[in-house]
Amino acid sequence: MALKYSSKINKIRSFAFWLIFLGIGVMYIGLLFKDVMWAMATFMILGMVFVGLSTVVYFWIGMLSTKTVQIICPSCEKPTKMLGRVDACMHCDQPLTMDKSLEGKDFDERYNKKRYQKETQGQ
Repeated sequence: MALKYSSKINKIRSFAFWLIFLGIGVMYIGLLFKDVMWAMATFMILGMVFVGLSTVVYFWIGMLSTKTVQIICPSCEKPTKMLGRVDACMHCDQPLTMDKSLEGKDFDERYNKKRYQKETQGQ
């Protein structure tokens, strides 16, 4: 069984994308309550909050994306952005690292967590 990795930037973008659909879905539920004005208004406002939150997440990941390290993937030879110590190629999902101490080790997203980094430095 092959493990499937995904780029952190793509994961966050997908989360923001699903927030939009969730917001629109909640607003449609609000239409079912046309006769109960306060319920309809509540669902509409809640849906707009989800869509607004999606906008904030898209803006945040866009700003974060401008500060990432851009590298060429050794597998597909396309430029990709790397976030953290380990990440996956945005195109072919190849596990990537620029940390020499992690080369040859199995891919694990825990390598990006500060807690894990402190534990490994103590050894």
